[in-house]
Amino acid sequence: MVKVSDFGASKLTPKGTDQFVTFIQGTRGYLDPEYLQTGQLTDKSDVYSFGVVLLELLTRKMAVYRQGNEEVRNLANVFLSSMKEERLIDVLDHEMVNEGMMDLILEICNLAKRCLNIGGEERPTMREVAIELESLTGFRSHPWVVDNSEDTERLIGGSSYIYINESTNCYTSDKSAILSIEAGR
Repeated sequence: MVKVSDFGASKLTPKGTDQFVTFIQGTRGYLDPEYLQTGQLTDKSDVYSFGVVLLELLTRKMAVYRQGNEEVRNLANVFLSSMKEERLIDVLDHEMVNEGMMDLILEICNLAKRCLNIGGEERPTMREVAIELESLTGFRSHPWVVDNSEDTERLIGGSSYIYINESTNCYTSDKSAILSIEAGR
């Protein structure tokens, strides 16, 4: 069962009640654009934030990141723009794309896109997201796929390390960093 909670400071209030927001709370890059405009959080605000988490997994970039010496970029905006311009491959993690799972990746990208709809009413519910993700687990169940975790562990060299590259604010598993970490042991 998938449970999503506390991507910021979500607080639901009944429709029709007055609530004064003195300042917008939440984590930059994950905030629902509707919340930024209205100051009202809804059950679909966390759906937007979850869409950003999906993007982080697909791209290995943080919600807000710096591309080289360029300005700070919003991952959701970059992703949506690349989908619209049919250049999704430019933003996806290249290692993931090379693993031959493009059909699954595209399904997850389409789900993320629906989660990131500007209008909350157009986003799926978290229950619908969970059901769709559950249905995607069938992609791994092809008869020719053999789950042999011992061989996989041996081939990839044991534990892997993921860290945040300070200059780009992107997730990485740079082999040189892994070797330098292991050398200290």
